[in-house]
Amino acid sequence: MTINVGGTFFLRLGSLCRKAVLAALVGVLLPAGGCTSTSTNNAAPTAVTEGPKDTGSYPNLNIPPQVAAKQLTKEETAANLARLKAEQQAQAAKGGSVKAPANSAALKTLAKTHGGDTLKQIEGKCDPTLDPNCN
Repeated sequence: MTINVGGTFFLRLGSLCRKAVLAALVGVLLPAGGCTSTSTNNAAPTAVTEGPKDTGSYPNLNIPPQVAAKQLTKEETAANLARLKAEQQAQAAKGGSVKAPANSAALKTLAKTHGGDTLKQIEGKCDPTLDPNCN
């Protein structure tokens, strides 16, 4: 048993309308896509887009490459290192290490009450003793 699908599919009116709409869209959209172009001002540099080139010769690794910035001399390096060590020793002499707080009990009570007090201020239930701008 065979079904003649092709004959009834292509002869239906709805199918013809769909094909007409599709042909119209293709006719409108394809030429519009060809009209867009980029200017040469926005183009990427050619070295980036082209990639590596075969020059036909090997690079000479005996030639030192050009440096991007002026290199520090040994004297400048030693002077900078001495300055940093002096600053480090001065910081250590001032007591740059972490010390325990002087009043740890006051800090513990502040830690216990700070969250609740802040939440009250955020929610609009402020305490005039904590916030003088409280209405």
